[in-house]
Amino acid sequence: QVQLAESGGGLVQAGGSLRLSCVVSGRTFSDYTMAWFRQAAGKDRESVAVIRWTTGTTYLADSVKGRFTISRDNAKNTVYLQMNSLKPEDTAVYYCAAGLPPSLRIRSSRGYDYWGQGTQVTVSS
Repeated sequence: QVQLAESGGGLVQAGGSLRLSCVVSGRTFSDYTMAWFRQAAGKDRESVAVIRWTTGTTYLADSVKGRFTISRDNAKNTVYLQMNSLKPEDTAVYYCAAGLPPSLRIRSSRGYDYWGQGTQVTVSS
């Protein structure tokens, strides 16, 4: 059974940092694309960051460029989202996802087959 388990969320003041982790279990995702999405209250789920597991190529949403970094540790089967200079508008539930999306869907939630349960990130002003 494939499982994605996020951790690392919490409450932080504006300007602070958090690192989210997503541990993948149940199979090897060496050929998959991994992504972080987030969903704020009353809003649609949006792509935050994407990484190609094999090549390490990354994509970041414009709203987080220069502040967030996505990375992976092959040995630990873990994907990370390092979030610096956090803003109140970053407040959301953050989800880890895995799939084989075509290039045109790399930032669409429809391109991903496996999802974690989500972890809450709250940034206070």
